[in-house]
Amino acid sequence: MLNNQNDKLPPRPNIQGGRPNRFALVFFVVMAVLFVGYFFRGSRGTDARDIRYSDFLRYVEQNQVESVTIHDNNSVDIFLRGNSGAAGIPMKTLIPYQDPGLITTLQEKNVNISGAVTGLSPLRIFLEFLPWLIFLSLMWIMFRNMQGSGNKALQFGKSRAKRYQDEGKKVVFNDVAGQHDAKYELEEVVAFLKNPQKFTKMGARIPKGVLLVGMPGTGKTLMARAVAGEAGVAFFHMSGSDFVEMFVGVGASRVRDLFEQGRRSSPCIIFIDELDAVGRTRGAGYGGGHDEREQTLNQLLVEMDGFDSKDGVIILAATNRPDVLDPALLRPGRFDRQVVVAMPDIKERESILNIHAAKIPLAKDIDLSRVARATPGMSGADIANLVNEAALFAARRDRADVEMGDFEEARDKILMGVARTTLVISDKERRMTAVHEAGHALLHYFLKDADPLHKVTVVPHGRALGMAMSLPEEDSYSRTRGWMRDRIVICYGGWIAEMLFYGETTTGTKQDIQQATEMARHMACEWGMAEELGPVAYGQEEEPIFLGKEIARHKDYSEETARLIDKAVKEILDSARSEARKILEDHKTELEKLAEALLNRETLVDDEVRVIIGFPPREDSSSVPSSAASSGV
Repeated sequence: MLNNQNDKLPPRPNIQGGRPNRFALVFFVVMAVLFVGYFFRGSRGTDARDIRYSDFLRYVEQNQVESVTIHDNNSVDIFLRGNSGAAGIPMKTLIPYQDPGLITTLQEKNVNISGAVTGLSPLRIFLEFLPWLIFLSLMWIMFRNMQGSGNKALQFGKSRAKRYQDEGKKVVFNDVAGQHDAKYELEEVVAFLKNPQKFTKMGARIPKGVLLVGMPGTGKTLMARAVAGEAGVAFFHMSGSDFVEMFVGVGASRVRDLFEQGRRSSPCIIFIDELDAVGRTRGAGYGGGHDEREQTLNQLLVEMDGFDSKDGVIILAATNRPDVLDPALLRPGRFDRQVVVAMPDIKERESILNIHAAKIPLAKDIDLSRVARATPGMSGADIANLVNEAALFAARRDRADVEMGDFEEARDKILMGVARTTLVISDKERRMTAVHEAGHALLHYFLKDADPLHKVTVVPHGRALGMAMSLPEEDSYSRTRGWMRDRIVICYGGWIAEMLFYGETTTGTKQDIQQATEMARHMACEWGMAEELGPVAYGQEEEPIFLGKEIARHKDYSEETARLIDKAVKEILDSARSEARKILEDHKTELEKLAEALLNRETLVDDEVRVIIGFPPREDSSSVPSSAASSGV
């Protein structure tokens, strides 16, 4: 269970300080000034007046030019005769094109001709090479930035593992609420990392790898960090998706580098999160066996086989899909042990609530045990989110502490979605929604194996126009045939209620029919709950794990058996629909009262529904008082 979800990993140090940044700024300013000077530099720095080439030829024809100096065959310095009106003012012009007759014309006019070659000054040489210097400098800065946190430029094969050791707050087992069985399994790993001689002198071999298996949000990553914190060793964290790149061979190179880092830093823990991203079964799908992901997996298998636990390196990995992992990963000698990080039970949920609720101000009437009973199926991350949402609700109302109603609203928001109170619905459609939800709600009180009703509302939540929600009285890990059948009956409650009142149904029954059909098919094909078929499993799991296997898979039953399956599913659905119709027809008066109350009050909790239909109140209810429950809808 996550009880420290909001703790951040220690920040990585900033390897680029202020001085390199200032140097880069000064460098760019200097380069910019030189670059501008290169394009706006003067030709030779003289005070000569520029004239057009045509004016120069006119001066020559009028015998006003005394002498000229031709520079590099592309520019001319002009000196006029003393009787000229512009005498004494040096002039210059550019020769815009090759003029082979220029020298002849000048000789005919008795103009003194001299030539000169412009020398190459160091400044001119520098300015000529300035664009190349700027280009090379930009390339150098780009490669330097690509180095990242110490990696050399373009070294894609280096591991991206993050190392955490003695940085920030350590996470230990006491920071993880519950999970006593998982902690017991991992205490051996901690003991080995602290005192390996205790095991090696007995000839015992500690597991090389431990696979943490559990649903999302149960605290697998936090548990791995707690192992490192308890042992006081280095902790390398890397996601499975970090191995695979678009470049062939990069993933395998990163695996080698990761294990090399681990050996240099032993004793240590290498943690690979989301192992299924790189550890899926080989040879599945269209890609064949020679792709980047499978090469990475092969290298991972070789590395795990190639080091000894005496090196002091323990591999921890986490996944919520152990069924898709390659069998070679799970054999003894690689991931020797699988530790299940399970969903919290009621006591563990209360422990998680106590830890997270300690960070917020609570009202005196708060009973966290009731909140724990009312949150079955929630993970540690869900509970952390529940507490945070409750605090947000209290802050919106400018209250000094968090009340029980805030927890109720937070739970409804998580389970049902955000209430869409501004949605405009016509009176007719709103009445049909009330009848539909009343049909669902009423059936909870006349079915023996159904879970108690928690709340029924006609306030739109998410994509639903209304909702009737039930909560189990206690945690359950398996379901009976009676419970499954009652759930199907409840699914048909809205459909039957609409037929009784209006003689037709709406599209709002789509989701109910889908759920009922899916449960009936599971009962017939997987759980052996259809008498006509018996306890036989037909077909594979509907979830397509591997595309390649799904294409190659064929039905494992005949067409005759398929007809029997369809018949059994239809009989389950027809029987449930008939029972729903009988109950609602027998209690149509209560159905009308409940629908009318929903129209007037929009949201009703279990205690209020019981008063309306004349049922005695429940002794142990996980719901909050009705005023608090309905205030946020």
